[in-house]
Amino acid sequence: MKIAFIGLGIMGQPMAENLAKAGHEIIAPERASLKPEARASFTILPDATAATKAAEVIIIMVPDTPDVERALFAEGGVAAGLSAGKLVIDMSSISPTATKDYAARVNALGCDYLDAPVSGGEVGAKNAALTIMVGGPEAAFARALPLFEAMGKNITLVGPNGAGQTTKVANQIIVALNIEAVAEALVFASKAGADPAKVRQALMGGFANSRILEVHAERMINRTFNPGFRIKLHQKDLNLALQSAKELGVALPNTASAQQLFSACAAMGGEGWDHSGLVQALEAMANHKLG
Repeated sequence: MKIAFIGLGIMGQPMAENLAKAGHEIIAPERASLKPEARASFTILPDATAATKAAEVIIIMVPDTPDVERALFAEGGVAAGLSAGKLVIDMSSISPTATKDYAARVNALGCDYLDAPVSGGEVGAKNAALTIMVGGPEAAFARALPLFEAMGKNITLVGPNGAGQTTKVANQIIVALNIEAVAEALVFASKAGADPAKVRQALMGGFANSRILEVHAERMINRTFNPGFRIKLHQKDLNLALQSAKELGVALPNTASAQQLFSACAAMGGEGWDHSGLVQALEAMANHKLG
């Protein structure tokens, strides 16, 4: 397929590369930030409108809700290049409520819309091993499935538009609370005099084992807080969770706690740390670093 790919960042670049490896033609709008490898491998057109006109499918992978809205509906955006029968896939992590509005506006132009946020981080993007959570019509999902299979492993059509984004918000709640739990456990054990590396090794053989304990605990112990998935992006996702919970009348007390710890990290200059850096807020409160 001819695919317009909007957003060739930390996640988008390897995702587009995997699509190209699968035989698809990638078309991207001109950006000063485009990497040399993108310019060498992809067709570059002046803006998203031109890229959309040249494509059958449009994939968007940008940081936040306002970024998706601009990519779609601003001057030079995707909407101006749409014609009936094209498929728009938003793989960003954004508001479920806004997603339903964007889908309706794209549907009104005679095009299908899928929200398909991902989990797995930069490593998953590079290895074509992303988990992809999809909301939208079954026929559009079937059309997009070969593209998803070039980028991910665990691919699920959850429900109608908005369901993919709702699932991603739920995912981010679970990830944040697991990071907080692992960080609290390691700070506790370390301050009590135990070797956190050996504590991690022991716990990985029991019921407390998790992907977070395996990967992020190692980051915490080794102090490797280069992203990964940045704290400021996880803050954005938890804001979506807390706002959606407010709209639904649902209490998320531990999500709010994790968000406060992320905010403490941001106040320490850690917006750009990997989200495993949450441990540094707990270390500051305990006046103790893992060691």
